[in-house]
Amino acid sequence: MALPYIEYEKNIIDQGLETGTERLTKERIAKVVDKVIGGETGARLKAYVDTCVHCGLCSDACHMYLSTKRDPKLTPSAKVKRTMSVILAKKGNVSPAFIKKASEIASTECNLCKRCVQYCPFGIDIAYVMSVVRRICHLCGVTPLYIQDTAHSHSVTQNQMWVKEDEWIDTLQWQEEDAREEIPDCRIPLDKEGADFMYSVIGPEPKFLAQLLYQTAIIFNAAGLNWTMPSFPGWDNSDMAMFTGDSEIMGRNKRFHYEAAQRLKVKKIVMGECGHAFRAAYDMGNRWVSWSMPPVPMVHAIEFYYDLLKSGKIKVKEKYKKSVTLHDPCNTIRGRGLHEKARYVINELCENFIEMHPNREHNYCCNAGGGVINCGPPWKKKRVATNRIKAQQIADTGAEILITPCHNCHSGMEDIVGDYGIAMHVKFINDIMYEVMEKPAIE
Repeated sequence: MALPYIEYEKNIIDQGLETGTERLTKERIAKVVDKVIGGETGARLKAYVDTCVHCGLCSDACHMYLSTKRDPKLTPSAKVKRTMSVILAKKGNVSPAFIKKASEIASTECNLCKRCVQYCPFGIDIAYVMSVVRRICHLCGVTPLYIQDTAHSHSVTQNQMWVKEDEWIDTLQWQEEDAREEIPDCRIPLDKEGADFMYSVIGPEPKFLAQLLYQTAIIFNAAGLNWTMPSFPGWDNSDMAMFTGDSEIMGRNKRFHYEAAQRLKVKKIVMGECGHAFRAAYDMGNRWVSWSMPPVPMVHAIEFYYDLLKSGKIKVKEKYKKSVTLHDPCNTIRGRGLHEKARYVINELCENFIEMHPNREHNYCCNAGGGVINCGPPWKKKRVATNRIKAQQIADTGAEILITPCHNCHSGMEDIVGDYGIAMHVKFINDIMYEVMEKPAIE
């Protein structure tokens, strides 16, 4: 059944954009553009913009374009033409109103998902170009309010959700106590030097999804692994500053993360089910602090679960019975190539796996990643309306459960299934593994 198109308000008011624009001058814009274009980018940016011939082959790759009755303004090439092309052509001589519109386009009309790169005959990385637009807008002080507040949280508390150090420790102890009621010798070891693994999560887990910490503790303990978590800043691997264009805070966030692992002398970092955090730690933040690769080896949860199941450290008691489908997160699939490992894990855990189409690196974006969902409530209706194609894709599977191994995808999918009335529940791999795995017998 074809899903309806959802209408949304076109003239959305965002105080971050409004206030920032009021304070902005053309002189500041010119200075920022000179700093970014002249000092932080190179031939790559200009080559991408100049090479684009506006052939339109990227259009059908964009979920926003496909979800809005093919609005030509939402083609990937049009987004570049409306922003970076103008900035380069006018050599930064643009108005505050232009920067406000450019920020809206770059932050709420592009998820940086890189699906369009798969279809561009020249391999133009439009996500990179839009990231530079966000960088310029950030340095001009024109960024959506909610995501800027989150970046401030990273700056002040080194985590996304303003979780204080004592609150973090208290949450871990609370989850350990609950886990010990199920498995008496289960522990969440804090600050254990020399452990094989340091497990890191994103801020919303202790704030809203503490059960994932509980379930992960059960998984680590059942597998008999030597692991730890830091009690101090550096435990949060998320990074909204990466999406605002605040590279300075992004780099500092990653330095805290790496140094937490180095301080504990662990052999490897295992990162929870979050795509953007993984990308920030292995591909973006590391470069800003002069590491070509992270100083401590790290794996995403998908890789970790794959290894546990493949090695037999985790055994399945009985496969999950409900029918499931799998969303491929952009940053772990297009960005890291974990599509086959994800499918191995799902097939090991679940009895009835239904592929959505297209899938793997060609899957549609959740429309919540890239910082778009973090732009907050003013943009929610637009975000849901401009991802009808994803809603249709998951509805067409007829599955009962939608597995999304990424936090932003998870939240975005919950909005989509709710607003489009799709009878489907959203789960992490963690939820399924905890439910079907063999657990130590209680004597």
